[in-house]
Amino acid sequence: MSLYALDAVFRPRSVALVGASPRERSVGRAILRNLREAGFDGPMGVVNPRHASIEGVASVARLAALPFRPDLVVVSSPVETVPDVIADAAAVGARAAIIVTAGLGQGPGSRLAQVEAIARAHGLRIVGPNCLGVMSPHARLNASFAAGAPLAGDLALVSQSGAIASGLVEWGRARGVGFSAVVSLGDAADVDGGDLLDWFAQDPRTRAILLYIESIRDARKFMSAARAAARAKPVVVVKSGRHAQGARAAATHTGALAGSDAVYDAAFRRAGLLRVMALDELFAAAETLGHLRSAPGRRLAILTNGGGIGVLAVDRLVDMGGTLATLDDATRTRLDALLPPTWSRANPIDVIGDADAQRYTASLEALLASPDNDAVLAMHVPTALSSSLETASAVADLLSARPRAAGHKPVLGVWVGAGEDATARLDAAGVPTYATEADAVRGYMYLVRHQEAQQALMETPPSLPEDFEVDAAGARTVVEGALAAGRRWLDPLEVAALLRAYAIPAIPVVLAADPAQAEAIAAPMLAAGTPVALKILSPDIVHKSDVDGVRLNLTSGAAVREAAEAIFSRARALRPDARIDGLTIQPMVVKPKARELIVGLADDPTFGPVVVFGRGGTAVEVIDDKALALPPLDLRLAHELISRTRVSRILKAYRDVPAADERAVALVLVKLAQLAADLPEVRELDINPLLADRDGVVAVDARVAIAPCEAAPQRGPWHPRMVVRPYPSEWERTVDLANGERMFVRPVRPEDEALFREFFDRVSDEDLRLRFFSTVRHFNHEFIARLTQLDYARAIALVALGTDTGQLLGVVHLLADANFEKGEYSILVRSDLKGYGIGWQLMRMMVNYARSVGLKVVEGQVLRENATMLRMCRQLGFAVSMDPDDPVVMDVRLDVASAGV
Repeated sequence: MSLYALDAVFRPRSVALVGASPRERSVGRAILRNLREAGFDGPMGVVNPRHASIEGVASVARLAALPFRPDLVVVSSPVETVPDVIADAAAVGARAAIIVTAGLGQGPGSRLAQVEAIARAHGLRIVGPNCLGVMSPHARLNASFAAGAPLAGDLALVSQSGAIASGLVEWGRARGVGFSAVVSLGDAADVDGGDLLDWFAQDPRTRAILLYIESIRDARKFMSAARAAARAKPVVVVKSGRHAQGARAAATHTGALAGSDAVYDAAFRRAGLLRVMALDELFAAAETLGHLRSAPGRRLAILTNGGGIGVLAVDRLVDMGGTLATLDDATRTRLDALLPPTWSRANPIDVIGDADAQRYTASLEALLASPDNDAVLAMHVPTALSSSLETASAVADLLSARPRAAGHKPVLGVWVGAGEDATARLDAAGVPTYATEADAVRGYMYLVRHQEAQQALMETPPSLPEDFEVDAAGARTVVEGALAAGRRWLDPLEVAALLRAYAIPAIPVVLAADPAQAEAIAAPMLAAGTPVALKILSPDIVHKSDVDGVRLNLTSGAAVREAAEAIFSRARALRPDARIDGLTIQPMVVKPKARELIVGLADDPTFGPVVVFGRGGTAVEVIDDKALALPPLDLRLAHELISRTRVSRILKAYRDVPAADERAVALVLVKLAQLAADLPEVRELDINPLLADRDGVVAVDARVAIAPCEAAPQRGPWHPRMVVRPYPSEWERTVDLANGERMFVRPVRPEDEALFREFFDRVSDEDLRLRFFSTVRHFNHEFIARLTQLDYARAIALVALGTDTGQLLGVVHLLADANFEKGEYSILVRSDLKGYGIGWQLMRMMVNYARSVGLKVVEGQVLRENATMLRMCRQLGFAVSMDPDDPVVMDVRLDVASAGV
């Protein structure tokens, strides 16, 4: 997450090209021509020791010979020269380099390793190598060998494929869609997708971001940047390789269900990205986002002069989960007055094939005025009585004349068979146009899905039960004991202990060494009228059914002994090499109306632990009804995970079957996500089946795979492989106050919205003005969500709670910059509780937190009149100075390393 020197990539003051060539069809010549034709207005130089000038531009032998210091160096020279060129660039003070050259190799001792070492030592940012280049139209920069230059616009394109980037540029030129920047990442030795998401999220010229991804190397960095960017603007991603098969054979059902692409899909969903599946869908998304900003809802009105294409549009809308708008009485009456008696009188609104431009636009105007739709899809089919160009021009004139005060309900267009003149008129009026009704509906649903994803990111989750407690220490003891014994799998007794530690209901399990002992253990259960189940126990037999190692519904001692002997005999025959430790005995649970589910954890090489939910039973892979999510989870995310499966439908009541306790299922998923955070040694966990009915849930069978945990190579004390930072419980404290009372300080949670609402009611208008620099009295859900729903990898909010009342007493926020060097703080204490040291204690904890995560500086802004805050800052060691841009604001800055807090 580093924005450092990226301005030199997208807004350089000067540029040098090393490797320019007079040879036709060479990369160096193509880049030089693009640089010149783009009209870059800063100093530009060419480096090639073999030529005095190229394309009329004077050439020098080395970068040091240029009459200026290049901000950006573009490298297309032969591969063997690249390390020396980068060294020269660093020596002359260049801030960034784009390496187009390919073939630098990989690993220690390679040319790429040399380049990386030089760049790190000098703070030189590298784009590439092996890339198409960078295009920044607003800076009049085309440092690429693309066939043409992109139009200037507000879409940013980040692509791991140069061909895809070049193709999208050409598509945009043909469609009038412009870009704020186009970046080809190539091998991404330094600048990667995470860096660029951070850059474009804060770039005022970028309204939406398009990503083409083949793989992600630093998943933590990507996820944190993607979550931040998606909250700021639409981010659309297409990923190739959806059907690539993993090289590792999964050992559990959950592992088999968690395929690589499914995990990517879960990651994109968690970050709030809008995923599309192919380039044509990315084009449709670009067409939509290039013209429209948002959709206020999912109700679509369809206007057409051809009934058939209207029906096809309805079919596609329903397929994609959209809503066909209804016609209110007022709009229907208005259309009755405009249209022939044979018009459809329903949505889609068929204005009949002989409709001229006037009838068409009058109908469109009626739909735009209707409160019962959120957008209009306008479709036109050419007839001998209806001119495509005339109708398009009339529509464009109508939309262009709409007063801004009336708002801009989205209008999308399909002009079948129309020429470029018609689509150009619509484009100029801000109407995205599509080749087919399916493309148009898909484009509209992108807007809807983005809007709904934003709303989902802001939803406040339900609170967890007050008795939600886990015994992480006890669970860790179980896992460490198994690892110390050199085992990869927990035995059933250890699995039972693990589930008990996380309060996951499970059927009791008892171990028997031989058939006789199995009969004796089963006797009390059978005497109580409870049948039993026998299962083979072997560390080498993961799937018991593979060796016919399960017997169910045994109702007598003789049946138990006979089944036990058969299980031992069958297992030894089929797996003579397997270690057999005995049998497990469990009472049979008879739940005739329970649903069989599977829940568990899988381990992904890129994104780490993944929570899996779906339809259970022995045929889980065949049925393949599953959904995945990245931990940690809250109850809202858990319910959303459940809703994405087909089996969720039968969790509802149907016929004589009562609804299952879905909250109990969701709570198990939350607990498993917590287990994944607490125990990184757990690599796979499989509860199959988990029976769910109206009385709750119970785990019938479970397997747990473990492995030693490697040390985390990345910042932070949390799980070494989790990509979304879990709740940092290590920052919970109980603190003594000056009045003798105590407060409990903890990181903020997403479900704290109600606490904040009550808190703001008890803060004076004056204190709110000092905190927010303006009078604020209304705090809507979206505002509070931004305070409570944080990415703990980038931000922390510590809330102080009364130990007796549970009320919010004060809160301090700290937000790290994308470079993770500085953090900006803010603090607010309840007005009636000043003078007790709440603010002082929160500030001290905030500074200690900043030090623990490696921030170098904590800074903030304080109104000059806020003497209390300024005095506290000075006492804590902050330097205080007047803001150069605003005399009523003071800047406060603390060097964290030297702070005495």
